[in-house]
Amino acid sequence: MMKDITIDYALRATWQAVARMYNEEAKGFGSTMAVGFTLLSIDPKTGTPSTALGPKMGMEATSLSRILKSMEEKGLIQRKPNPKDGRGVLIHLTEFGLEKRKDSKDVVLRFNEVVRNNITEEQLHCFFEVMETINTLVIEKKIHITETTN
Repeated sequence: MMKDITIDYALRATWQAVARMYNEEAKGFGSTMAVGFTLLSIDPKTGTPSTALGPKMGMEATSLSRILKSMEEKGLIQRKPNPKDGRGVLIHLTEFGLEKRKDSKDVVLRFNEVVRNNITEEQLHCFFEVMETINTLVIEKKIHITETTN
């Protein structure tokens, strides 16, 4: 049966299940997975330049702008001028944002703990090796999905 499932299907189906689970968890906190992921991507001590957040999260600027606006309206973050770059903005977590960041971190750590308790270290090591290889193949453009025909 496993050989009938394509690699991209397994990746996509698993990620969709994980995303659904995270969104269900986040809903209990009055939030979303995207907000939780953003909270975890912001440095809790020094803040994070807004221009660095998109690439760090693998997110388009327009989607990130929408999330940041919503987070600012909810009092999770505040924007401050970047002292090292007068044109830039640093995103800082508010006290409320720090509380919600802890909630997000707890959910992620709990997920990791449950997975680790249900697979061996060897399986986990193989999983990370495979993910790293796939990521490298994609980043280095060694996978050509479409071939040109003459």
